[in-house]
Amino acid sequence: MSRKLSLPVDDESSDIVKRYEQFLSGKATGYFDVEELESIVEFYLRRGRTKDCNKALELGQQLHPNSIALKTKRAKIYLATGDDQKAFRILESLAESTDYEVMLLKTEVLLKLEHPEEARKMCDKIIAEETDDIDNVCLDLAYIYLGLGEYETALELLEKGDEYNPSSPDLLFELAFCYEQTENYIKAIATYNRIIDIDSYSNEAWFNLGQLYFALQEFQKALNAYEFAQTIDENDSLTCLQKAHVHFQLNQFEEAIEAYLEYGQMTDNKWETNIFVAECYEKLEKYNEAIIYYTRSLENNPKNYDALTGIAICLLDQEKFADGMPFILRALEINDEAEDAWVYLAEAYIGLDDTKNALMAYLKSISLDPDQPDTLMAIANIFLENGEYETAIQYYLAAQTLDDTLEFVNLFIAVSKFKLGEIHEAILYLRIAVKENETAAALFLELCPEADNFNLPEN
Repeated sequence: MSRKLSLPVDDESSDIVKRYEQFLSGKATGYFDVEELESIVEFYLRRGRTKDCNKALELGQQLHPNSIALKTKRAKIYLATGDDQKAFRILESLAESTDYEVMLLKTEVLLKLEHPEEARKMCDKIIAEETDDIDNVCLDLAYIYLGLGEYETALELLEKGDEYNPSSPDLLFELAFCYEQTENYIKAIATYNRIIDIDSYSNEAWFNLGQLYFALQEFQKALNAYEFAQTIDENDSLTCLQKAHVHFQLNQFEEAIEAYLEYGQMTDNKWETNIFVAECYEKLEKYNEAIIYYTRSLENNPKNYDALTGIAICLLDQEKFADGMPFILRALEINDEAEDAWVYLAEAYIGLDDTKNALMAYLKSISLDPDQPDTLMAIANIFLENGEYETAIQYYLAAQTLDDTLEFVNLFIAVSKFKLGEIHEAILYLRIAVKENETAAALFLELCPEADNFNLPEN
């Protein structure tokens, strides 16, 4: 849910790496001490450039063959490339070392080799020996557990570090992340607010707070958080996009359009931006404007399923069924497993009074996704109109099982039962329908005028 912090820039390391790369190219000569070679290896390792790591390490071991620090870096490279056993052997050869990095690596390799109890003992040993900097020690250890998805243990370590120093933003960010991963959203929110109390201009904290509120569907609070984040960094495209999404969720479609268009100025992903804007116009029932933006999206991405179905929906809502049909068929060419496109096709056929093809399309949609109460109702209605009452009842009951709040489902079951001569059951269902909607009795008589002489439930 949270965004990751940017990779920190180390100007000193960059200068050393630049000198090292000039040395490799023959443009410079020089000597590199152990600390400089450690920096070079770490620089490449952070960027996933393991081949460059190995090359620098080979030079280091030629210059400093007895360096424990460089042996430690070799173990770190093995860990990064998945050679856990090789890393373990190197670290075991340094068994008596009390070097901080060596102990951290031992913790990691023990976890990867599935020795959690030994790893935890190593954690306790490190914390006991580094008593002056417990918050950072706990943070370093937590990173190891986080990298392996061990959120509960990472959380325990971070909470210990937080007790020692409750004002460490780096630790608090990871603490909040762990609360999110363990679904303790209230504590995650409280932790981001603690970061904001320390640094009210933390764009990262405001954004992540907005993300949490968005996930909890507390959209107004999410909007407030995104607005603070955007005030701090008005060029943050992701915050702008999320702000637009919140306006959409709040049915503030005009504001959402404005935010989406602002986001569009920040990104090259025009086809998706145009989709978002089109959906807002569709919600506003400004179908012509929606079609314009759906069409623009389609121009940017001709195989854009969402744009094709979006245009089709706008045309169907305007009862332009024949015009909408080609767009639905093009969408199905892209994805014939999309159950919603088959529903749109069925609705187009219904609009064109072609119930036979509509039924086939509805049934295809249900075969792809049976969990569609409205589609089941539509199928039942076709069977009802065709006089296939028993089949209609089966589909009405299936729809009702999925959603017992469907409007008039009990009325239509009553009609079907009456048509089959099951008068007693028809009246039972009609009574339920009348309780749900007082117009049900009148609608029943419209559909079954021959029932006028029966003792029907009153409104």
